Amino acid sequence: MRAVVLGGVGEGLEVVDDHAEPVVGDGETIIDVTACGVCGSDLHVVDGDFPSNLPMILGHEVTGVHERLGPVMVYAPWGCRSCTQCEAGLEQICPDATEAGLFTDGGYAERMRIPGESYLSVLEGLDPVAAAPLACGGLTAYRAVMHGLDLLRDRGEAGRALVIGAGGLGQYAIRYLRLLTDTTVVAVDLDPAKQGTALEVGAHEAFGPDDGIGTADVVLDFLGAESTMVLAAEAVRRQGLVAVVGLYGGRIPFGLGAVPHEARFMSSFWGSRAQLDDLLDLARSEPSIVQPVETLPLVDAQLAHDRLRRGDLKGRLVLTMK
Repeated sequence: MRAVVLGGVGEGLEVVDDHAEPVVGDGETIIDVTACGVCGSDLHVVDGDFPSNLPMILGHEVTGVHERLGPVMVYAPWGCRSCTQCEAGLEQICPDATEAGLFTDGGYAERMRIPGESYLSVLEGLDPVAAAPLACGGLTAYRAVMHGLDLLRDRGEAGRALVIGAGGLGQYAIRYLRLLTDTTVVAVDLDPAKQGTALEVGAHEAFGPDDGIGTADVVLDFLGAESTMVLAAEAVRRQGLVAVVGLYGGRIPFGLGAVPHEARFMSSFWGSRAQLDDLLDLARSEPSIVQPVETLPLVDAQLAHDRLRRGDLKGRLVLTMK
C-alpha cells in the first residue's frame, strides 16, 4: 500500500509506494482511509517534541471506510482500557495511552489498523473529507469549550469568553461558543488576517494582544506560550476559568494573590470518545461546523507540512487518498 513515513526526528516525509500492509490481532480491524487532516501535532512529532517510536506513519485526523460500519471517523487516543481514566471513558488522558499517528502508525496511508470497532464513529452522511479535522482539531476545541459551558450559560448575555489564538482550533471554539451560549465571544491573535477570519466565523470582537482586551469569565488559550498564559491570567475574572490547550510550554506563577480569587486554571487535552459522538451529532444538526477544507493528495504530505509551518493556509489542510 502507499503510505507516508517519517523516518526520524527532523527528517522530511517519505512517500513509500510498497509499504507493508497493517497486521491485525484479535479484536482488531482495518479501515480503508479516505482522508486525513494535517494537524500541528504532526509537526511536533517531526520536531521530536513527543517520544514517538520512529519510523512511523503520521496522521490522527482520520476518516475511512470499514467493511461492516461503512464511512467512519477514527477516535485516535487508544487507552489501556483498565485504568481509572479509561474506566471513566477518558482514554485520551490514560497514562498509558497510545495515540494513532503520534506514537503508532496513523492515517497518512491507504489502510490503517484500529484496535477495535469501538474506536470508530459512524459518519452518517457527514462529508468524510471536510469532517476529518473534527477528529482532533474540532474535538480538542469542543472539550475546551465544554469545560466552561455551564459557567458561560449561567452568565448568559452578560458573559464573556476569550479565545486566544484564532487558528484552526480557535476558529472551531468560536463557532461552538456562538452555537451553544449567549456569551460575547472575543478572539485574540497577533495576525490581523486571523483576526478577520475570527470575525467571519462568528467572533463578536477581535483584537491583538496589546489592544486592551478587557476581562472574561472563560479564557481558552490555544497557544499555551508564556505570553498568552500571562494574558489569560490577567484577563480572567474572579471565579472564572482558564483552560490551556496549546503546546508551547508556557509557565506562570500560581498561588493565592497571584491570580484572581477562586479563578480555576486547568489544561485541556483532546476529547473523550463520548464527546466525539456528541460533536458529530452537533455537526449533523449544525452543518456550519463542518467548514470547507483545502485538500492535497497524499503524495503532497510534505508540502502540506511546509505550508502549515509557514501559516500558509486559512482553514485546515486534508490529505486525500485519491
